[in-house]
Amino acid sequence: MTVPADLPDLDEHYGSYCRAMRMLVREGKSLKNVQRTVCWQQLARLHDCRPARYQEPDALYLKLCREGGAAGGAASKR
Repeated sequence: MTVPADLPDLDEHYGSYCRAMRMLVREGKSLKNVQRTVCWQQLARLHDCRPARYQEPDALYLKLCREGGAAGGAASKR
């Protein structure tokens, strides 16, 4: 597997992508809407390149929904 040239940059901004997804979950965005965002795309790229280190973005989304107590609500809104 070849490593994309921008992988170190993605690594460096991982926390920012997670914070962005956390904000989207707090706003009650649906999974479908979150999947259209840049943070989702970048988290998916990180997972594709380093699956042992980074979880899938949908797993992160569901985890954040559970932590916020909005597991069913966020997935059905908007």
